[in-house]
Amino acid sequence: MATIYDIAKKTGFSITTVSRALNNYPDVSAKTKKLILDAVEEMDYYPNSIARSLTTKKSWTLGVIFIEDLGVGIKHPFFSAVIQSFKQRVESFGYDIIFLSQNVGSEKKSYLDHALHRGVDGIIVVCSNYDNPEVQNLMESNIPSVVIDLHSNKSSVVYSDSFSGSEIAINHLYSLGHRKIAHISGHTKTFAGTERLRGFVEAVDKLNLNIPSSYIVEGGFFSYEDGYDAMKVLLELKDRPTAVFVAGDLMALGAISAIKEVGLNVPDDISIVGFDDIEIAKYTTPKLTTVRQDTDLIGENAAKVLLNQINDNNKVYSAVTVPVELINRESTKEI
Repeated sequence: MATIYDIAKKTGFSITTVSRALNNYPDVSAKTKKLILDAVEEMDYYPNSIARSLTTKKSWTLGVIFIEDLGVGIKHPFFSAVIQSFKQRVESFGYDIIFLSQNVGSEKKSYLDHALHRGVDGIIVVCSNYDNPEVQNLMESNIPSVVIDLHSNKSSVVYSDSFSGSEIAINHLYSLGHRKIAHISGHTKTFAGTERLRGFVEAVDKLNLNIPSSYIVEGGFFSYEDGYDAMKVLLELKDRPTAVFVAGDLMALGAISAIKEVGLNVPDDISIVGFDDIEIAKYTTPKLTTVRQDTDLIGENAAKVLLNQINDNNKVYSAVTVPVELINRESTKEI
């Protein structure tokens, strides 16, 4: 089995340089790192985890924490896609990931206590709730962290541009001739829900649309059932909207179901725009027009932000906003 000494001999670099390249230190050039990584792959080098931990004073393990009110965790298509991208990125630098709960054996502990117990080098937190005290404790701790789908000045954060995404959706519906546009929003406790509602309100104001308050219905924590229930409320209005911008794809699919149930058609009677572009959106009937979140880029940026903190031994506070785009399919129509 190849050793780090073999890698150094093959590439002509010092053992120190090879070690720094393998540990992703920023002072190693991209060209040098590529030569070393190519040699690593060619020689099937795989460092002993215990020896590597003793040498680097790292556990080479990152904690993943889900804190969200819907209760589906990684089963939600958006969250699972982001974590998959994050996982692929950090694994390429030699890290494993573990999912942290609030239980260590039979003992109930906080997420922070569990992270300290496991000795993780850093944490990625998937959270949408501003007020969760567990998240506040994690962000205020000394453990390097990055939070997905939440804005904060206490930790590094990565999130989609939900505000602009709402404007894109409304402008699309407006371009199709729609003037009676409703919104099924996410819960106001969530960052995504608040930002998408704020974007909706500003977009309709810019277009001078006189949208009644009854056209805005909260859809809860982004579930199919919440979208269905919210759409039922809109369908009972005397002056029914011709289009609905829905703050999440699962809710949008629930809304479409409610529309079909009363004998109406999407998009002939009501146009629907979702948000997320989950995998199933392109297979539904009709195929869902939606605002795509770039889950690959969110995961990659989260990994980059977190690994930089770990390598620099410095917890930093930065915000990365990932752009979104409209995916025009079949659920919207010109009137």
